[in-house]
Amino acid sequence: MAPTSTKHDNATLGWRCRLWPFFQRQAVPRWNCYESVDWDHAMKSHKPEIALLVLVILVSIGGFWKLFMGPEADPGGVHYLHLVTSLLWLALLLVQLVNIERKRFSRHRDIGLAIFVMGPLIVATLAMLSVHSAARALVEAQADRLIVQNVMMTFELGLVIALAFALRKNRNLHGAFLMSSSLMFLGIALFFSLLSFVPQFRIEGPETFYRFGTAAAAAGLVIAVLGTAFFLRNRRHGWPWLLVGLVFFINEAINALMRKYGGLQPLTEFVGSFNENGAFGVALVGFSALLSVAWHAGKNKGQS
Repeated sequence: MAPTSTKHDNATLGWRCRLWPFFQRQAVPRWNCYESVDWDHAMKSHKPEIALLVLVILVSIGGFWKLFMGPEADPGGVHYLHLVTSLLWLALLLVQLVNIERKRFSRHRDIGLAIFVMGPLIVATLAMLSVHSAARALVEAQADRLIVQNVMMTFELGLVIALAFALRKNRNLHGAFLMSSSLMFLGIALFFSLLSFVPQFRIEGPETFYRFGTAAAAAGLVIAVLGTAFFLRNRRHGWPWLLVGLVFFINEAINALMRKYGGLQPLTEFVGSFNENGAFGVALVGFSALLSVAWHAGKNKGQS
């Protein structure tokens, strides 16, 4: 029976896995190299990523504060669901990083299966929130100023998670995609925190609506800088950080184009025409299917 990583330290498994090409020619069974060579990068300290996740969680609490505790607070069920799923997703990433930092790789692998639940749930919640926000804007007979960010962020987060699954055999890219998703949550939370707590960004009437764009630009700049910083820590495999760090600017560019050509109102009407629960259900089932495809694609890639 092949020895497993629970019986051998990483150093022993490391040299065995490095010699595997030689043993393969000798028809020697392969040892479990999952926790050695594949995790060489994971052996490095992840304290910066852990610090980032703690920061994102704290800023997220601040971003939700006014919605839930402000003088005009009127949160609905979708907002509670969004709060819970967002914090659970960030907590899942944090737990996984701590497991890697402490070299608990078997536990990391087992807990990672929770993404099959949390991934579709967080994407479905964002889809539901997009419909809710658009429908609320239609009641007020205006375009939803956040429609592009809401819709694009739903697709972008889903794409990042799906790519993390499809590329999971490359542990560095897998981790970079999943961890970079925290920048999206930071951008959203920072956007609302600026609107809530910084006087220069507060909305105080129609004449200050331009501050939505100013707050989005400020939040986008922060996540772009952070994305670049984490990319520079690992230039070979850190490019997902760089891409995700640009999503706010990409979305704002799309938003500006749609505003220029009068596309915000039609998009708001289209998204707002969907049923919230229906959007949640379709996104949940659809993204679950997409994750399954991504999982098998990654599995087949690893076997090829």
